Amino acid sequence: MKRGVLSVLGIAMLVSCSSGERTELLVSAAASLADGFIAIEAAYEESHPEVDVVLNFGGSSALREQILAGAPTGVFASANETIMNDVAAAGLLHEPSQVFATNRLAIAVPEGNPAGVAGLEDFDRPELLLGLCARGVPCGDFARTALQRAGVTPVVDTDEPNVRALLTKVELGDLDAGIVYVTDVIARSSVVDSVVIPDEFNPTARYPIAVIARSGAQDTATKFVSFVLGAEGQAVLADRGFGVHE
Repeated sequence: MKRGVLSVLGIAMLVSCSSGERTELLVSAAASLADGFIAIEAAYEESHPEVDVVLNFGGSSALREQILAGAPTGVFASANETIMNDVAAAGLLHEPSQVFATNRLAIAVPEGNPAGVAGLEDFDRPELLLGLCARGVPCGDFARTALQRAGVTPVVDTDEPNVRALLTKVELGDLDAGIVYVTDVIARSSVVDSVVIPDEFNPTARYPIAVIARSGAQDTATKFVSFVLGAEGQAVLADRGFGVHE
């Protein structure tokens, strides 16, 4: 694993600091942004060799709790505006957040779809092994919104802490289906298949990004946010299936 990438699925965080002549910038980002932000990190460091971007991925709600508890974060990118608003309400943003990307949901199934999952209506079949992200995690809340709109009361076998944990269980065949983001099934299309969720049921996830006030590296963090919002960062995200900001 690249040194500049952290997982928040149970490991400690790094403090943004100076390392030699490079400045470390800790970016806490929703798990669904992993592929896009790893590519953005590489592109940003190529044009800003004086900065070492350290990525901390996890469920947006878990990242929020870390920030509220005092975790040394430079930039926060959430999969949910409500979660970002909680951080703003605590007075922890250097400047107002900005939406930089959008996403939609899809049903992920193991390669070949052995259980024959056809749509949201199959999430009330007790004989299937089905998963969602946990309540309070954006992918879990969005999934429950989609199921409610479709009139389906789900029978769920597992609630996962973030979307990549859920997707991994689908990849391994531990689940017959799980509701994830479209970008996740694009990223893992070689090992999972997907079932489309109709637009009338499918909520739109809006991803906000902001600089954390106490980071101590606001100038560096602000430049990174500008890169994400700029043409190069937006192109990286669009290539991975995200809708880009207007």
